[in-house]
Amino acid sequence: MAHIHLRPDWHIAERDATTENAYRSRRRFIRQLGLGGIAATTLGMGSVSGAAGDPDGPLDTIPDNAPRTGLPATRNADYVVPERPLTSRIAASSYNNYYEFISQGDLKTVWPLTGDYNPFPHTIDVRGLVQEKKTFDVDALIALLGIEERLCRFRCVEAWSMTIPWIGFPLAKLIAECAPLSRATHVRFYSVDRPKEMPGIRNARWFDFPYYEALRMDEATSELAFVATGMYGEPLPKQNGSPLRLVLPWKYGYKGAKAISRIEFVDKQPPTFWQDLFPNEYGFLSNVNPNLPHPRWSQAQERHILEEERLERIPTQLFNGYADIVGHLYPDEPTEFQRGVVR
Repeated sequence: MAHIHLRPDWHIAERDATTENAYRSRRRFIRQLGLGGIAATTLGMGSVSGAAGDPDGPLDTIPDNAPRTGLPATRNADYVVPERPLTSRIAASSYNNYYEFISQGDLKTVWPLTGDYNPFPHTIDVRGLVQEKKTFDVDALIALLGIEERLCRFRCVEAWSMTIPWIGFPLAKLIAECAPLSRATHVRFYSVDRPKEMPGIRNARWFDFPYYEALRMDEATSELAFVATGMYGEPLPKQNGSPLRLVLPWKYGYKGAKAISRIEFVDKQPPTFWQDLFPNEYGFLSNVNPNLPHPRWSQAQERHILEEERLERIPTQLFNGYADIVGHLYPDEPTEFQRGVVR
């Protein structure tokens, strides 16, 4: 396996970071990976490109009015991935799950459908078991809490993975600003629900939007839980969760709610989006664990995406390689293979 080679001044112009051919070859990239079908249309929708305001490429979806306070962010040396190469920026912005935009056809090609979505300005409402109701402006929140960069493993339940340099702040800092009451045991996150801007919401009426996820309080305040406001030295592209999203590197990617618009503190375990839809396949904890296969596929290995047309098959690590940080939170998590268990 190749080693990571990072230039100390890697925040360079995109034209210097990748070739024009690589920038334009997203469909060839996905086809060669064999991770998803190619479709120009979806049921009930027209062409995925060509409409006014459509982006020209996956990096053209960074909102012009996204806050850039603190950029370029300083990398936190405590969070690195020495055993894996960095996933290319084009790959990380071209291969995404985001059902608010697309739910049929070429599910991973999200960025062409984001043209109508306007993430900013954006606020987050804080409700539930808190000392007082609050509403945070994202720009002000970033200025208040500051940002850092963390290099983290990212693992999807579909058994593909990436290594991404996220920018943002610890979720624990945001929790502290929310001032939850002591009897709050869980925190719930809701994503934006804008059917006029998000075609997946308009067309996928079988999903009960807005998207919602939740964590135990000890998970939410773990040092590893992160709120990402950017990646690769820039604000988040729309398809990656702009204006901000959760990054929980020891859990499967669907636990990381995107475009968070509401935070609610509660005193019992709340339901979550995929758990409500498929309780036999998706549990509340959803920790990365090779000993717990998904009912429809193994989790023992993963397809690690490096760049266009290039991936490596590697073994999956317990808690995605973060057992030393979060393992103590889950004393009952199996360390040997088990079948038919959903957590």
